[in-house]
Amino acid sequence: MHEGVITLGIETSCDETAAAVVRQGREILSSVVASQIEVHRKYGGVVPEIASRRHVEAILPVIDAALLQAGLALDDIDAVAVTYGPGLVGALLVGLSAAKGISYALGKPLVCVNHIEGHICANFLAHPDLDPPMLCLTVSGGHTELIAMRDHGCYEALGRTRDDAAGEAFDKVARVMGLPYPGGPALEQLAKSGDADLISFPRAEVEDSPLDFSFSGLKTAVINYIHSAEQRGEKISYPDVAAGFQKAAIDELVTRVHRAAASTGMKTIAVSGGVAANQALRKALTALALEDGFKVHYPPLSLCTDNAAMIASAGYFRYAAGEVSPLSANAEPGAALTSLQHCSGQVAAGGYTGRL
Repeated sequence: MHEGVITLGIETSCDETAAAVVRQGREILSSVVASQIEVHRKYGGVVPEIASRRHVEAILPVIDAALLQAGLALDDIDAVAVTYGPGLVGALLVGLSAAKGISYALGKPLVCVNHIEGHICANFLAHPDLDPPMLCLTVSGGHTELIAMRDHGCYEALGRTRDDAAGEAFDKVARVMGLPYPGGPALEQLAKSGDADLISFPRAEVEDSPLDFSFSGLKTAVINYIHSAEQRGEKISYPDVAAGFQKAAIDELVTRVHRAAASTGMKTIAVSGGVAANQALRKALTALALEDGFKVHYPPLSLCTDNAAMIASAGYFRYAAGEVSPLSANAEPGAALTSLQHCSGQVAAGGYTGRL
């Protein structure tokens, strides 16, 4: 017999096939990720059809490996949590179909999890004593969201990107600079040898929405700078370009966090998503935290990128609140993060619209 609720998490929203086993939403018993980076590198980005086929090949072996690593059998699982969106629809359907099959065969509850909520919950795995309320910055290749988490499952949307996500801008700029996929980490590495103050790129402000983000203009400014220099035959210092771009992007993220912390009065900040692995961003947010007197938390690097442990954690908190999903649940590539029903009154006063 095992103690505590054991959740099997499954994540296939993009190009990582992942499964994990988590106890009580906090303790990772296993986490297995099959990456497709090498497959997609030759194309400079994720090819959805290829990703889906690879998920089909990997999903059952990855689940088996996660159970083996945890030293448990399927019968030991209390609930099955799976990402239903947002993400690539074909990829999502693979994980969702596997989760439904396991749920039906075992007679165990199915809990569909929003990918953004999963990223937020990665911090609960890394910091056992962390609890809401807290301000959440989720920043990755597909998402840039600023969320006030009032309680588990209770969210207030504060800011979002109006165009490109921050990680998407990193990847697109890196591609123009000739850096390999994934571009974000490669650009960060290149920026370490550059002068961030040598080339100044614009910081965006969204009119009437001081907590919203916009990275499209910054991305375009960098690309235009490179193309103009190439047309003039000028030598380009790519480390300086990378450093200047990275500083501008991070300035925008940190500025919005500072404003949100001031407007909400929250003293706990949780950062998540692939870009949360960026060391320059961590350094800037840590400096802000010291200056303003709040605490900032990050997951370890292994929990910043897509993984199933974060999905299992989010699924546990949903399950503990009494939320389960029907076997008729479908993949939603544009899924919005919604609050639990019992939270509606709690967050309404903060202006929550019901969807992110």
